[in-house]
Amino acid sequence: MYVVTASEMQALDRATIEEFGLPGRLLMEHAGREAARVFLAHFGERARRGGAAVACGRGNNGGDGFVIARWLHQAGVPVSVFLFADPGRLAGEALENFRLLAKLALPVHEVPDAGRLTLLKEELRRPAVWVDALLGTGLSAEVGGLLREAIDVLNSLGRPVFAVDLPSGLDADTGRVRGTCLRAEVTATFGFPKLGHLLYPGAALTGRLEVLDIGIPPAVVERLRPRQRRITAAAVRAALPPRPPDAHKGRTGHVVLIAGSPGKTGAAALAALAALRAGAGLVTVGCAASLNPVLEALVREPMTSPLPEEEPGVLGPAARAPIAALLAGKDCLAVGPGLGGDPRTRELIRALVAESPLPLVLDADGLNALAGDLGPLAASAAPRVLTPHPGEAARLLGTTAAAVQEDRVGSARRLARATRALVVLKGAPTVIAHPGGEAELNPTGNAGMATAGMGDVLTGILAGLIAQGASPEAACRAAVWLHGRAADEAARTLGPRGYLAGEVMEALPGRIARLLEGPVPAEAP
Repeated sequence: MYVVTASEMQALDRATIEEFGLPGRLLMEHAGREAARVFLAHFGERARRGGAAVACGRGNNGGDGFVIARWLHQAGVPVSVFLFADPGRLAGEALENFRLLAKLALPVHEVPDAGRLTLLKEELRRPAVWVDALLGTGLSAEVGGLLREAIDVLNSLGRPVFAVDLPSGLDADTGRVRGTCLRAEVTATFGFPKLGHLLYPGAALTGRLEVLDIGIPPAVVERLRPRQRRITAAAVRAALPPRPPDAHKGRTGHVVLIAGSPGKTGAAALAALAALRAGAGLVTVGCAASLNPVLEALVREPMTSPLPEEEPGVLGPAARAPIAALLAGKDCLAVGPGLGGDPRTRELIRALVAESPLPLVLDADGLNALAGDLGPLAASAAPRVLTPHPGEAARLLGTTAAAVQEDRVGSARRLARATRALVVLKGAPTVIAHPGGEAELNPTGNAGMATAGMGDVLTGILAGLIAQGASPEAACRAAVWLHGRAADEAARTLGPRGYLAGEVMEALPGRIARLLEGPVPAEAP
């Protein structure tokens, strides 16, 4: 399913109007009618009993609100309109639809300034449900003045809010709050989800998201093709490598994992087992020789390969040649989980990144070894997948974790461009950024995943899928979706918090089986 930025949505609307001759007023009418239909499905009974009010601004979002008011009136809902602007500033389709309200004798309260807002506070408390049509996707500055006061007053009423296109005050591209923002119970958006609906805190403020078809021709969509997608179950099923009935472990992929250090052998064990749970035929864990007995006690199915140490538990340049020999005939290399931050270990990691002929999944300490100098990635010819959390991404970009979180998609894109690698920016939601600028957002997962070991499991799943023959792009898509969906099932069966990374890993085979065997609903492009 496509996800759009504000500018992409504007381009789609403009092309529909200019190239296909569909008038803007017709699009607004269709949008308002469809939004009213969804409103009635969610709030119809409550609105008929207690009334509804539509809060409108002076732009096209307000015009949508005027249309919604007409259709609610026609459906028998007692409805009033509050225009938080000088009516003299209305123009175009919004003005035309505003004039129609008078013909229906719908009550309209004009609120051009803060004084009038104060006088109408008691009137604002009367409606049982509010429709938010104040600000749309075109918001480009902090909300202030009258609109900020209006949003804060509406939030204080405790009434359910139905947002039109986007909760007012929400940045359509980042999910950030621009000064203040209405909290919606349901949001009806037009054409496609906006990035701000899916990125936090916007996702929490959006409430239930309903995506409405307003008649944008498919030819326009494919020609202007948005650069973001939301990962779907159908896309994940298509991404999973097929397995013939005569398969054996030598044909289903061999992962080499370089991981573990004193106190962190669990990370190596989790990643190794996750690769097998994702379907890889063989896994070999390369570890410091003194840690080999510990790892052999932790895992049974993965093999281990003790490597020469710089000192007990610390890998460094001495392991470079043995690892190169270990990679012969293998399918994917994963580096980083629990590997440690010793300078000699970092030197080894940088050499592996630059020299490995295999597709490489880089996580945790593997990423930290590149902070300040991304040169080894530029020297690499094989596919590379980076799986940072916001702190690791910040170190690679030379910024702060807070800055990464403020613009997760933009940050992931910058890192993908800088490294020419696929970037899996972990978090809510996980974002996959491609070097060419495309981005994918993962809809699965939950807050219970905020616990140790989850990233190690994701690394193993990714490496296991690549080893089986999935392209790195397909493996990223499938890995993050399956990881999150297995965690969603753990949250349902074990509880919303306290389940473990290992329990998510154990749920993977069943999750994969249900995806492959069950029906996958048709989803929008």
